[in-house]
Amino acid sequence: MPTIKQFQVTFDCAEPERVARFWCEVLGYVVPPPPEGFATWDDFNRSQAPEDQGSWFACTDPEGVGPRLFFQRVPEGKVAKNRVHLDVRVGTGLRGEERLAALEAECARLIPLGAVRVRLLYDGNDSCIVMQDIEGNEFCLD
Repeated sequence: MPTIKQFQVTFDCAEPERVARFWCEVLGYVVPPPPEGFATWDDFNRSQAPEDQGSWFACTDPEGVGPRLFFQRVPEGKVAKNRVHLDVRVGTGLRGEERLAALEAECARLIPLGAVRVRLLYDGNDSCIVMQDIEGNEFCLD
């Protein structure tokens, strides 16, 4: 039997802190305290070599239930559809128009944060909205 009980989801991105703060807003996550010995994240970053400053950032579920999200800077841009994506579960247990209304309301909340609506998938009963975060990573409102 596996003994691993926790995992984190890692995003490759150009601007780790910016993308992390976006996902904090989407999920209600928080930025964890800076590493021990540093009063702020800015203090921590200034202590790093110039090429390492701002190279990663993280956010966590304040209730400790959801996985930690880790964002790491990579030199290349996004060039293809994600093979793995997050489903942001806002319509769990809802069906039809009620589900669609919940998804549309969440979509309307996320667009001003920088999210982009890609398309609606709706068959009259089940639905999801495919979206992109501020660096073009796909996710679904489900």
